[in-house]
Amino acid sequence: METKQGQVYKIHSDFYYVKIEGKIIECKIREVLKKQKKQVVVGDIVDVEENSITIIEPRKNAITRPYVANIDQLVVVCAIKEPELDFEQLNRYLIFAKIHKMDAVICFNKEDLNDDSSIYDEIKNIYEPLGYKILFTSALKKTGINELKKVLKNKLSTLCGQSGVGKSSILNALNDNLSIRTGEVSKKQQRGRHTTRHSEIIDFDGFSIIDTPGFSHLKFDFILPNELDNYFSEIKKYKDKCKFKDCLHTIDSKGCNVVKNIENINISRYESYIAFLNEALEYKEKISRISIKKEHSYKENLGKNMVKINSKKREAARNVKKQRITDDREI
Repeated sequence: METKQGQVYKIHSDFYYVKIEGKIIECKIREVLKKQKKQVVVGDIVDVEENSITIIEPRKNAITRPYVANIDQLVVVCAIKEPELDFEQLNRYLIFAKIHKMDAVICFNKEDLNDDSSIYDEIKNIYEPLGYKILFTSALKKTGINELKKVLKNKLSTLCGQSGVGKSSILNALNDNLSIRTGEVSKKQQRGRHTTRHSEIIDFDGFSIIDTPGFSHLKFDFILPNELDNYFSEIKKYKDKCKFKDCLHTIDSKGCNVVKNIENINISRYESYIAFLNEALEYKEKISRISIKKEHSYKENLGKNMVKINSKKREAARNVKKQRITDDREI
């Protein structure tokens, strides 16, 4: 049987659509992978035999919510207006990309709606020193689209951002032959309707994009508080000289070198750090409640399983033994 390798482009029900040698092949997953509870996701590189996926190759990265793999870069799409620019949400995506070891590009869409020229300097002053590539586009007017194509060239990217920022409109602008459904932004809630229902790789001229349903429920409920500062480069820059190694750099932290240099950190970035820190603290509290270590009933001694006495009983036994020794000495 000939084995061929390809990439999963789309999943629908129990069918996996794999691109092999330029053609999309409808495949099923081998029962052995199901028994091993191996999950195949869009972006996976897989081995295929007779239209059956037999092996999932190691992933260079993977994200959940939506579950996709092997992404070269994350394009964070924000709207300058409609909905209003949300720096905390933008920072959320950027830190998420860093945690998952993905490059990130920031695309500010709906430039045609902007009537405040000062926003450009504000954006550049915050994110250019952090090393991010910044693009300004209008999917409606198709301005900045050629610059975006250059950033996307030869890469598998995915667009993320709040609903209503124009992700689907950008995809349509990248290829006139596409007609991906777009949604209007609710004036009351300043949010758009989700228009993408499943993840799928779309090929363009010289690059590919994973179109996803979105990252709307992204929350830092998977990271510990003392790890978070490593993903804010402007905070990490000052953390090593903190008085305490376990410092969380909150504004009331005494001896904190980050707080001493707070004027050198953009306020919206620091506020985002504190918001994400609170989520990480909730996560730590949660796992401390549900992950209390329980001692095993048995222990191994000289290759044999023996009943293991729990800590309270051991302590009681030690106390009795100490009392007996004391009594013997008094006799």
